[in-house]
Amino acid sequence: MDGNFLLILVLVATMLGLVVVAFAGPSPDKAQKRRVALIRGRHSDSTEAMMEARMRKAISTRATGNEAKMLVSLIPNPENLAKRIRMTGKKWTLSQYMTSCAVVFLLTTLLLLMRGFPFLLALMVGLAAGLALPHLWVGRLINKRIHQFNAKFPDALELLTRGLRSGLPVGETLGIVSSEIPGPVGEEFKLITERIKIGKSMDQALQETADRLGTPEFQFFVITLAIQRETGGNLAETLQNLATVLRQRAQMKLKIRAMSSESKASAYIIGVLPFLVFGMICYINFGYMSPFFTPDPAGIFGLSTMQVVGIGGMCWMAIGAFIMAQMINFEI
Repeated sequence: MDGNFLLILVLVATMLGLVVVAFAGPSPDKAQKRRVALIRGRHSDSTEAMMEARMRKAISTRATGNEAKMLVSLIPNPENLAKRIRMTGKKWTLSQYMTSCAVVFLLTTLLLLMRGFPFLLALMVGLAAGLALPHLWVGRLINKRIHQFNAKFPDALELLTRGLRSGLPVGETLGIVSSEIPGPVGEEFKLITERIKIGKSMDQALQETADRLGTPEFQFFVITLAIQRETGGNLAETLQNLATVLRQRAQMKLKIRAMSSESKASAYIIGVLPFLVFGMICYINFGYMSPFFTPDPAGIFGLSTMQVVGIGGMCWMAIGAFIMAQMINFEI
């Protein structure tokens, strides 16, 4: 009991230390000097000072990478993870993400140890939760933001069309969209205008946004502008047609979602219910389910009959879930 209590104290202290290291802000002196420099650059009449202030503002959200280096060094491919975090629209850093993973891991392990689970099993379940739950949460935020972007993007295209028909250039219409359209659309167009102001071409600014969003709708917009710039033509009419096509795509997606909602609900219930019941029984009375985690030297590959049956059931459930997912997967 003393060893378990000491282990719990160590886990709690480690968790608190990780939270403090990841979310501690900069020192007050550095923050004050940075604000003074921004104010001087904003009110200076020098062109170089104004350009420097814009550059500093544009890169102010980039991660420094100096904190929690040990956790960040464990990431196998930090570029892809950083791209996923940027797709959420949140100003999170890799160190904060890894600290969240560590906190989830420690909390899950601590909870299972307090319920009497074996140390190795609690460690493995905590590791799986620490890796999976933040990843799933980031994916959910990405999907939510992309859905919000696609819902308002046709309105932004129509606003661009009205601006072009009134005689405004493309750069000014992009600025109008960034200020008039709320949500992710306005945020992304604001970033595009800021990149153009600091010296990047419109193609580069649009392509960076397309790479971060990863949506075909915005990629259509980028391709449309590139083709119109090379071949000419009525850009306002082209954007109006693109807005109509995107609205039709959204309507088709809603129809497919309505038609496949029953199959999705059945798949979710069938797939989650066995694991949910298994986890609840293990949490309530682990002694009842302990034979499932006990190996049998006389069994197949050292596995007991319950373990073989459980592995077979999970394989068949995976096959069924894959088939149901393919049945409701439509390419638009």
